[in-house]
Amino acid sequence: MTRRTAALLLAAGLALTGCSTDPADDPKKPDPAAQALAVALDYQQAANRLDWHTACRLSTAAKRRGTVQECADRYVVPTPEPTPSSSASSLSPMHPPTYADGSPVRTLTPRTPSGPERAQTGPVTAQGAPVTVPAVGEHPAGYGVLLAYQVIWPAETTTARVALRVVAEGEDWRVDEFEDVEDGDMASGDPIRSALGG
Repeated sequence: MTRRTAALLLAAGLALTGCSTDPADDPKKPDPAAQALAVALDYQQAANRLDWHTACRLSTAAKRRGTVQECADRYVVPTPEPTPSSSASSLSPMHPPTYADGSPVRTLTPRTPSGPERAQTGPVTAQGAPVTVPAVGEHPAGYGVLLAYQVIWPAETTTARVALRVVAEGEDWRVDEFEDVEDGDMASGDPIRSALGG
């Protein structure tokens, strides 16, 4: 038996027994599309709850532009602390504005929002399977994921859709780009690639 015949018989035997020499068919190896989807869901859930440490940890180094802490700090709006001023006590009290004849100026009642300062968000769900997306500009090729969630205000509820580009960074998958998905993207028939420029 020649080597060629032996190799053909071995390959046929492997095919018949269900064994494969393709590393992509290895059941122990995680599916990259499934990994990309899991990272995209974790990222968006973290962003919706304002957990910027988690969202930044799940971002590529290019998207973070620094350490995880530096990235998270850029998203947190500091609450200004009142500082006592020595000149504040020397100021005279403010009086309502008046016209030259002394009559009070009629002021408009300011509009204030009723309800929370921030909308509540519903669960994040995937809209279809991840798709491969090509490299565009500084963004590498990877998977595009379309996610949706409800934005709930006291008087209305809307649906937000976002496209995330998830790319391999070493052994891990990270979010490299985030784009809102507009009605025009949805109408294109390929909303992920339309939103991500692919």
